[in-house]
Amino acid sequence: MEEISPIDGSRRGLKTTLYLLSLFVYCTQSLYADHPGKAAIASAHYLATEAGHEVLAQGGNAFDAAVAVSSVLAVVEQTSSGIGGGALWLLHRASDNHEVMIDGREMAPAAAHKDMYLNADGSVNRDLAVNGPLAAAIPGEVAGLEHLAVNYGKLPLAQSLKPAIRIAREGFPVYTKLFRMLEYKEKVIRRWPAATKAFLPAGKVPEMGQIISLPELADVLEKIAGEGRDGFYTGAVAQKLVAGVRAAGGIWSMEDLAGYVVKERKPVRAHYAGYELVTAPPPSSGGIAIAEMLNILEPYHVEKLGKVQRTHLVVEAMRRAFRDRALYLGDPDFYPVPQSMLIAPDYAAGLRAGIMFDKATPSDMLPGRDNLPDGTDTSHFSIIDSAGNMVAATLTVNTIFGSSFMVPGTGFVLNNEMDDFSAKPGEPNAYGLIGFTANEIQPKKRPLSSMSPTLILGADKVAVLGTPGGSRIISMVLLGVLDFMAGNGPQSWVKLPRYHHQFLPDRISAEPDAFTAEEVLALQAMGHSVEVRNRCWGNMHGVMWDRKTGEVTAASDARSDAGRAIVR
Repeated sequence: MEEISPIDGSRRGLKTTLYLLSLFVYCTQSLYADHPGKAAIASAHYLATEAGHEVLAQGGNAFDAAVAVSSVLAVVEQTSSGIGGGALWLLHRASDNHEVMIDGREMAPAAAHKDMYLNADGSVNRDLAVNGPLAAAIPGEVAGLEHLAVNYGKLPLAQSLKPAIRIAREGFPVYTKLFRMLEYKEKVIRRWPAATKAFLPAGKVPEMGQIISLPELADVLEKIAGEGRDGFYTGAVAQKLVAGVRAAGGIWSMEDLAGYVVKERKPVRAHYAGYELVTAPPPSSGGIAIAEMLNILEPYHVEKLGKVQRTHLVVEAMRRAFRDRALYLGDPDFYPVPQSMLIAPDYAAGLRAGIMFDKATPSDMLPGRDNLPDGTDTSHFSIIDSAGNMVAATLTVNTIFGSSFMVPGTGFVLNNEMDDFSAKPGEPNAYGLIGFTANEIQPKKRPLSSMSPTLILGADKVAVLGTPGGSRIISMVLLGVLDFMAGNGPQSWVKLPRYHHQFLPDRISAEPDAFTAEEVLALQAMGHSVEVRNRCWGNMHGVMWDRKTGEVTAASDARSDAGRAIVR
């Protein structure tokens, strides 16, 4: 008889177990549908959702629809995204289960440097960092749209851009979010004549329902439709952009635009409760932070705990992940991000060991700063097509209307993503987020982002979700993922009352209906500072395919009046 050592025996036992497990998964999956048979799109504006379905009806796939949705949002929702900004598109291709993130994140101009926003006394000039052309990084959205169409779509780029061109030329009605954001940013917009002309016709904020048309933007989109990325990054449009930016005090060059490169990046993967999460890698901080938080939380089985105890543990996980965001995360092409360490279960176990079950951990035991303004910027959409291709995309110009600066003759605002860098070590940006060397300003570097487009993959169901919301994106997606794990669908994720902790400032920020008065008192008794805000935040959009029943569902956040989710 062959003698088997205890180690050999354990290895053989493990191999047998893994084989049986894989056989079970294969057999289980074979019981379920292999494609949805229907398509679902949920986005921040009904015209964008309709445009996505229009392109699908013309024979396009989810990736063509993503081009259509992105470009229409670039017309109707310049409060939050646009071709003057950037995006992350997380893709799942059903034919070979290939997942990839298309990184169309903005890039610092070559003339950028780490002290470019510092006053003579060393303080940060917040106005220069946020408003006007010096705040704008080189946009990446247009290059990303071409990359999507050429490498993953079935239709020509020009065909998928048609709805956006039509809407820009014919116009669209002012809706509640746009009206409110124009009121909020009116003074800044008035600094720039082209933006004033586009968004304040007749010299004032337009009325609800009034039609806004952007013919100059339609011209730029037609140029892109005809020439691809070259219609934006070289030639007449590029020359106009560089001349306009430099005339107003910016530092762009023709070489900056021509040198912009789309990156394909390997997604972050995490496992929780039998599901695999596929989410955004650096230069997004979202995927690593979410993976780290889920690793910390999994042994607690938080879904079985009472609300106060569950909230306490979720907040402690948030606190530690946001601390690591500040210390370790940046553009991986410029800084050695320790991704493997941060998403390792053993690392999470070490962090978990410092969590007290009945008492908050003060953030100054782990160092920082203060101030968290509300975030209503950025946009997100979720798509699944009838073949099972999926897109989770988060698009941005950073804060509301980005820099508010518009180059004359273009019809779109430029981003203010330079503020997503750390202008000074430990100094908070517009979202109160601090950063250090990993995210300092460097030429051609991409700023750290909180965008967290996420796929959840399981044998029984799959989901696509994400949201805008600045630093709160990460916590909102975490809460949505945990709600999915609790057995709920998109309608529940997008309605879920939200709370947030980002390490510094050391407080729980909560929507008005997130906690009862008794729950606030209980959290305070544990040592948490709780600030209940007088407004809601975010604009989550999600879709889900239940492979057991074949049902496809979608939902858009009711916090925004313009969002629309459609299943066809």
